[in-house]
Amino acid sequence: MAKIIIMPRQGQSVEECIITKWSKKVGEKVAAGDILFSYETDKSAFDETSDTNGVLLAALYDEGDIVPCLSPVCIIGEAGEDISSLLAGIKNTEKSTSNDKTTDTKTDAPVSAAAAANEATAQSTGTINEGNIKISPRARLKAERTGADITSAIPTGYGGRIIERDIDRVLDEAARLGMVTTREDMSTNIMTPNTATASTASVEQAPAVQMTAAATDDYIDIPLTPTRRAIAASMHRSLTEAAQLTLHSSFDATEMLSLRAEFKEKSATLGLPDITLNDMVLFAVSRVILSHPDCNAHFINNAIRRFNTVNLAVAVDTERGLLVPVIRGAEKMSLSEISVAVHSLAAEARSGRISPDALRGGSVTVTNLGSLGVESFTPVLNPPQTVIIGICAPVTRVRENGDVYPAVGVSLTFDHRALDGASAARFLRDLCTAMENISLYLAK
Repeated sequence: MAKIIIMPRQGQSVEECIITKWSKKVGEKVAAGDILFSYETDKSAFDETSDTNGVLLAALYDEGDIVPCLSPVCIIGEAGEDISSLLAGIKNTEKSTSNDKTTDTKTDAPVSAAAAANEATAQSTGTINEGNIKISPRARLKAERTGADITSAIPTGYGGRIIERDIDRVLDEAARLGMVTTREDMSTNIMTPNTATASTASVEQAPAVQMTAAATDDYIDIPLTPTRRAIAASMHRSLTEAAQLTLHSSFDATEMLSLRAEFKEKSATLGLPDITLNDMVLFAVSRVILSHPDCNAHFINNAIRRFNTVNLAVAVDTERGLLVPVIRGAEKMSLSEISVAVHSLAAEARSGRISPDALRGGSVTVTNLGSLGVESFTPVLNPPQTVIIGICAPVTRVRENGDVYPAVGVSLTFDHRALDGASAARFLRDLCTAMENISLYLAK
């Protein structure tokens, strides 16, 4: 009996995925465990494997197509099996959502089956048409709860569909203009730069994803990947919307570097993880920042949302681009626990298999370029977070008495809409003091 394969939802924040590669062709045999196709969210890549044996009877999308989550993608069955009724029945799939694609269904099934699939896709997909406006159920529900004006939303979903992030942008613009929003909006509209929600500033002008590069003898144009597009949009939005200012300081890293050497020497004997300088920085941030509540906060809808826990976002360099996984409740974790958590999240991020939900909800971000020899830089805020902390490479400095010591630069970018320079400077001062005396904090 033929089976419909749907596009999985990788995290609650994901509405659409892009098919990057088909590993099976229509008519080809499929065994349980075989990879059917590969797909991407804006941050992660995944393979969809078959859980059944049979033949790939229909592929409803091509490589490069954008597919709403929970929509039918392909059908597996017995060779020669008639799937026309199944294709027509796609319209009854309860969780199917729309891409309003009615003409490009790919299948080797009879023409009548293809026609049925086109009709079913058009009728069943869950897109709600309000007049000439196409809107996803999630976006409509958010609009209803918050009172957002859907007529002012710029659609960024496939086929001109308004999706949830477009409603978020309407709400942000209303807040910027001082318009009233509802309590529901204040409690739910939190945007982070690690998701497509934060990417609307540039996505609205972005063309459909192309999987090929344009080239001449003089240059080659490489299309942006979904991850690069999300990063570009987030950074553009950050710099155009936040009032950013950066303070630079440094701390004496003698104690921290000495402790790092001791950990490195004895970690195996004591059964400890390989604790790094960055792990100790993260530990210090988690202990200090709760005393500076406007630094562990989001600036959103003309309000400052202070967090009672430290959801520590850590910038990770990956082949796909910069990802920022989140250590949740870091203030309750020991140094060893923070070390294990960040190394595990970094490995998942670099593998490209990290859950999009693990990239959301950070209350403060730490980014470390010290391993690359950078002595000073200006980090860019992750909106709606109010601060981001940059850690630099150790440099040798000389005291007035002639003693030399290793100094590590710390760059603090903050949103001047949320806190003043003196408040940011006090946090930076206290953080540097904590890092200079890290052993005392570990003993608490």
